[in-house]
Amino acid sequence: MVFNDIAHWRTQILASLLSTTAMVGTAAAVPSIALALHEGLWAIALVDTLAFVWVLVLWRARGLPYATRVCNLLAILYFIGVAMMLTVGPISQVYLLAAPILAAILLGLWPAIGALIITSGTIIALTLTGHARLYVTGMPDYAPLPTLVVTLNYTCIGLLLTITSSVLLQRLARSLTDLRTFADSLEERQDELQHLNGELRLTAAAVSCLNEMVLIARAVPIPGAEQPIVFANDAVLRRTGYTRDEMLGKSMRMLHGPLTDQDEVARVVQAMRDVRSISAELVNYTRDGQWYWVEMELVPFADEGGNNTHWVLVGRDVTERRKAADAIHQLAFYDVLTGLPNRRLLMDRLQQVLDAAGAGHYAAVMFIDLDHFKYINDARGHATGDMMLRAAAQRLSQLVHANDTVARLGGDEFVVLLADLGTVETAATRRALAMAERVRAALMQGFHIEGQAYQSSASIGVALLPREGQTVDDLLREADIAMYRAKAGGRNGVALFEDTMRAEVERRLTMERDLSHALQNGELQMHVQLQVDQHARPVGAELLMRWRRADGTSVPPDQFIPVAEATGLIVQLGHFALRQACLAWLRLSAAGHALPLSVNVSPSQFRQPDFVAQVRATLAETGAPASQLIFEVTEGLLIDNLDDTIARMHELAQLGIRFSIDDFGTGYSSLAYLKRMPLYELKIDRSFIHDTPGDANGTAIVQSILAMAAHLGLRVVAEGVETHDQAAFLAAHGSPGMQGYLFARPMPLPEMLALLEAQRHPSPAHADANS
Repeated sequence: MVFNDIAHWRTQILASLLSTTAMVGTAAAVPSIALALHEGLWAIALVDTLAFVWVLVLWRARGLPYATRVCNLLAILYFIGVAMMLTVGPISQVYLLAAPILAAILLGLWPAIGALIITSGTIIALTLTGHARLYVTGMPDYAPLPTLVVTLNYTCIGLLLTITSSVLLQRLARSLTDLRTFADSLEERQDELQHLNGELRLTAAAVSCLNEMVLIARAVPIPGAEQPIVFANDAVLRRTGYTRDEMLGKSMRMLHGPLTDQDEVARVVQAMRDVRSISAELVNYTRDGQWYWVEMELVPFADEGGNNTHWVLVGRDVTERRKAADAIHQLAFYDVLTGLPNRRLLMDRLQQVLDAAGAGHYAAVMFIDLDHFKYINDARGHATGDMMLRAAAQRLSQLVHANDTVARLGGDEFVVLLADLGTVETAATRRALAMAERVRAALMQGFHIEGQAYQSSASIGVALLPREGQTVDDLLREADIAMYRAKAGGRNGVALFEDTMRAEVERRLTMERDLSHALQNGELQMHVQLQVDQHARPVGAELLMRWRRADGTSVPPDQFIPVAEATGLIVQLGHFALRQACLAWLRLSAAGHALPLSVNVSPSQFRQPDFVAQVRATLAETGAPASQLIFEVTEGLLIDNLDDTIARMHELAQLGIRFSIDDFGTGYSSLAYLKRMPLYELKIDRSFIHDTPGDANGTAIVQSILAMAAHLGLRVVAEGVETHDQAAFLAAHGSPGMQGYLFARPMPLPEMLALLEAQRHPSPAHADANS
């Protein structure tokens, strides 16, 4: 549609103007030309003829661009105006005025002003050059002043007409644009209305079939008034069991029941008072009393005047999701076995208490570990152990206050958070230790599980908070450190964390780190200590690991061996010791001193699944004979998986490896196990030798071990022999092998080779001294 397009109207005006000009020109120009010719006005006749022909050509040239046709029309008018001024006189200015006016109508304001400037300049130029004559009454002819006056008046009138025409056309264009916009909008609105009507019909049908539950209630603005239901879709009826007639006119509260959260209902009611949308999750009830969770969105609906007329409620059944969420929350924050908070929830509560404790309120954490709980699991099975853990959790929960927390970290480890111990540090410490003693006493009482009584005890570490810069991890670690101090003190005790404990742990961590690099850096080496018979003749040797740091300081074995055991590094150290023992025997053999060598094997190393394969591979790699190696094992090896241990010992014995029980008499093994193991040797612990023969009890134990070994056909080595009296006593009571500082200290292998060579080929001075 082009009725509202100004460009279209201008095109139509131009076409009409050209047609009118052509017809009027035909009617008027021919007589005018004939008259001019008759009167001898050849210039006028020529101008009229040229203009008439030009107009006819332009009228017929409809294919030319619009702007070209307009410019030609303006040129014709300009040509006629100039020609008339030159031939007719000043009255011909009227022709010149037509050009800017038509330019304003057909092209716009600025082209019109340009045309006005051109025509005004033309008038001045023609007048001042004498080709045209302008005059003003009372002024001399052909003077510049009359020319200027006439030109200014011409320009003013021209501006007035062109601006007026241009403004009128601009307003017309704007009106046409508004009309076009309105028409387009009206057309769009009509399309929208038709579309909305279709959607409304579709929506009405769809809402009734939705799986989501939809209720519409009439808004009653009276405070406290119920909002009656005016619509319920099929999903509501299916889920609740009500009929539509039973629901219409009733309040939406008809679906609430005992488990409906009234605080949440109050929040919804407040939103309705404020006339705003709200989302909520509530427990609703069916017609037969079954509850279910619904996630609802309540939205106000207003009329055109902005008045709230209805409430639209859209809900979905989220019962299964809520059950799953509750289960996930339970799994995420609570221990499955005991139902106690787990580590994650404990850490959250610890942080809360730590934040609150910064205001001067003290609290404490108790780290509880059941002593020897593993024995119950191993002896009676995990089911019995689980029941004992649940019983322990119940006792702990009964001891604490409501704002305290009992959590299970895993295994047999529990943590108790005492949230409020007052504002005085000494009193808080006293209360925390008193509670720890009550916990220890409660856990010492017997547990009766499936008709059986079980005794237990606990080691408890206590850490007080807050301390400066203390974090949750610090707090838990401090309580853990204190618990291990209680274990180290004999178990079944309570220890309060002190800063010296942290320093000790840090030293231990430093040793762990350094020990992990010591083997790679060559700081570990094997020293050898001779074993002799009653005549002080070498009969064997034991390889002992020594650690000399790069800075020249030495770390005693009783410090780094326990660390290696605790961290698992003992496996690598044990493999290193085994290989060094094989290489040492080869060097001894090459030097003519093929002595059997004893090497210690830790329980952790022995229980490795590939231990036998590693031994076999090491023997094959080095070429050392298995019959010249004696594996020293402790009685602790026999505690766990005795049958597997004995089977593995027999497998190694088939290779030729011999076994020695180290520190015999200090462990937990039963003497009945000795006959089942492929033993070669017993080593009497140095603690029994130390007071022999002066101490009657120690002497009796040594004699008993020697007698038992003789009956079982086992070799005996006594460790820690340091005096001649001890050596003489042992020589007189069974003549066991002896090992100790009396004969030789542990030394590097080259030094021991030199010692053996010296004993084989003594110097004269040395021989005289021995004699």
